[in-house]
This record gives sequence, structure tokens and C-alpha cells, in this order.
Amino acid sequence: MTNNDILRRIRYALDIKDQEAITLFGLGEISIDEPQLLALLAKEEDANYHSCSNEQILGFLDGLILKNRGPREGGPAPKPEQAEPMNNQIFKKLRVALQLKEEDILGLLSLAGFEVRKPELTSLFRKPGHKHYQPCGDQFLRNFLQGLALQRRHGGENTPAETES
Repeated sequence: MTNNDILRRIRYALDIKDQEAITLFGLGEISIDEPQLLALLAKEEDANYHSCSNEQILGFLDGLILKNRGPREGGPAPKPEQAEPMNNQIFKKLRVALQLKEEDILGLLSLAGFEVRKPELTSLFRKPGHKHYQPCGDQFLRNFLQGLALQRRHGGENTPAETES
């Protein structure tokens, strides 16, 4: 999956409008205007298409974290390790921004028809170099985003609010 595809899927799943997306980029210290946003959201075959850099997608997610959770107590957010694959970084930031617990994530994956055991999930959140660390594949991230869209846009079951009750 490209960063552009991930951005489109997150935006759809969370029903983020253009102006809100620009604000989120700004919160993540990425300066972007509406034409630039539309170029990032365009399909690859579109003449206006512009590739979304790793810095841009991570900045957008940092903005989402700041919007949903506020600034981190005790200073700025830790910088991800350079060796860590992008999908793992994106997945971790979404987990933080949406305040998801393991059970919530397993429920979202289940909504997408992607059954995963808890140890498989926790291996994605470990540090690279840990003996149980696993890189997050495109299929895993795609199914997570699909489950998120099903839950948020289509009223799927297993919402985080329901699991906390």
C-alpha cells in the first residue's frame, strides 16, 4: 500500500473533511494547502497526483494524535526508530490516536474478516530487534483500516465504547 492509499483510507474511515485534514497536517508540523491535499488524495493515474512522503503521512498522524489526545506530557513524542517499517509506525500512531486497546484492534480486524490471535498483534508493537517483533504487512494494515471504516462509517459491531462497558 502506498502512503497515499493509507491517507485516503484513514480519511474515509474517520470521515475527515479537507479542511480538517489540512489542520491535522498543520498540527503535525507539515505545511499543506488544499491543492496539495487534493494531489495527495488523487489516484495514481490522475494528472494531479503527487506521492505522499513518509514525513507527510507521519505528520498527518501526529496531528491526529494531538487533536484526539492533546500534547504529550513531559515533552515531545518519541521519534520512531529508522529501522522500523512504515506500516508498523503508521499502525502504532493510529492505535495511539484512536486510543485503541488490543481487544478493540482484534474486533476491528474481525469485522474485516481477518482473524488474528493476540500474540500476532502484540508482535507488531514491539521494538525492532526484539525476538518476537514482526513487521506489519500491507494485508494486515489494509484489513485494520477496512475494519475501522466498517465500524466508524457503517455502524459495525465491537466498537471500543461497547467493549469498555
